[in-house]
Amino acid sequence: MSGEAYPIRAAVLTVSDRCSRGEAVDTSGPGLCEMLRSRLNAVIVATRCLPDEVDALAACFVEWSRAEAGIDLVLSTGGTGLAPRDVTPEAAKRVFEREHSGLMELARLRCMSKTPRTFLSRGVAGTIGRTLILTLPGSVRGSSENLEALLDILPHAVETLRGEVQDDGRPDAAAVTGKVIRHER
Repeated sequence: MSGEAYPIRAAVLTVSDRCSRGEAVDTSGPGLCEMLRSRLNAVIVATRCLPDEVDALAACFVEWSRAEAGIDLVLSTGGTGLAPRDVTPEAAKRVFEREHSGLMELARLRCMSKTPRTFLSRGVAGTIGRTLILTLPGSVRGSSENLEALLDILPHAVETLRGEVQDDGRPDAAAVTGKVIRHER
């Protein structure tokens, strides 16, 4: 690698009718924030709690993905199951520019040995501009295990979205952050 690493700028959205009404305490969102800080040295730039409403969730994903927000990674927790009001994947898919199904497939495969219930999550991943969005389960255990399953590849995913990775033979790659990472083949 060349240049100094820029910290991942992250935002965490908790999707919960009950938490948004103050009827329950959000534990998944703060748990994800702590994991991002301690395991990825990420900077948490925004957190929010919203009810299970497609329009509000989609608007939040779009807002946090604007270039001026400078957010690399958005994690949502909640709303990915089979309950009638679980609509987070639908909200995300509505606004994704590019879906990346492989990331959540990998998370589910890596979590399978802990519980086959991981396959009950309909979580999706995708990008809007240079922001990666992952929709994780709502439970503390489900969200943390899914994030844990992806921690080893998220830095490279963010570097790639930022335009810092030059491993595809492009001699003229220019990084947005002023650095280019060249991975040995």
